[in-house]
Amino acid sequence: MTTTLQSPKRHTLRHLAGAALLCALATTAAAQAWPTKAVSLVVPFPAGGTTDVLARALGQELAKSLGQPVIVENKPGAGATLGADFVAKAKPDGYTLLMGAVHHTIATSVYRKLAYDFQKDLAPITTVAMVPNVLVVQADSSSRTVPELIAQAKRAPGKLSFGSNGNGTGQHLIGAQFESMAGVQLLHVPYKGSGPMTTDLLGGQISMSFDTITPVLPHIKAGKLRALAVTTAKRSAALPDVPTLDEAGLKGFDLGTWFGVLAPAGTPKDVVTRLNTEMVKIIQSADFRKKMDDIGADPIGNTPEQMARQIKDDTERFARLVKEAKVVLE
Repeated sequence: MTTTLQSPKRHTLRHLAGAALLCALATTAAAQAWPTKAVSLVVPFPAGGTTDVLARALGQELAKSLGQPVIVENKPGAGATLGADFVAKAKPDGYTLLMGAVHHTIATSVYRKLAYDFQKDLAPITTVAMVPNVLVVQADSSSRTVPELIAQAKRAPGKLSFGSNGNGTGQHLIGAQFESMAGVQLLHVPYKGSGPMTTDLLGGQISMSFDTITPVLPHIKAGKLRALAVTTAKRSAALPDVPTLDEAGLKGFDLGTWFGVLAPAGTPKDVVTRLNTEMVKIIQSADFRKKMDDIGADPIGNTPEQMARQIKDDTERFARLVKEAKVVLE
């Protein structure tokens, strides 16, 4: 009888290979079983703003397709970075997601120190929608056009104020870009979200805002706010009679706000793929598109790779704008 002896090295390699196979099988099994409990969708702003509205519209339909509750959690603060940091540090198991936005690509350049890396610590799933921003003032404002508003601001430097969803957010940078291109000086007033900002705008505590269309559209239609211009290169279907800032004299002005879902880096690829498939199906459905039309949003629904490219491009683009506008926070 012949006995074959294995070298210790070969024996160890076989054990390691076996362990790796078991680990891979376990990961695959876990991904296939996902989800077995509620999924949390973190909104880094208070309830009532565009991010929150989109999250709830998507979450409601996603819960049906996943067969598990999708709970929207509002974690506002620090220009949307607190919520992003929370998700970036969450367990990468597919149960904690972020409704991110263009604000996060801006924060990378605006804040000197962030506890997370938006491109490395979060995994893109899909862009949900693009929403134009709109320059609005009170209905009884003496400025009925952008040139009139600019003239008013030049007569009293620093007296007119604009609100934003927080330091380093899209509204903040759009306001800074407006100041630069119009040659005016405005007072920036940061808020934690669109809800309190719009309340103050309606009450006359601030002069204007550059918010996304969604939270201010009902007030515009009700005649409580006046829309002077949209900030994107083309007009909004929700406000077809409102000119763009480019048309109003600020040539080349083109800034809007996108919103999308991300997971913690390291989330199993099968889970990310499942989430993308289900979300894109929802976003491209007729019912969801109708909801988006009603709030002035343009539904997208792209691949994780396309969203990653969008994040990279916007991070670089806004870094240049932040440097030009000299917007830096601690």
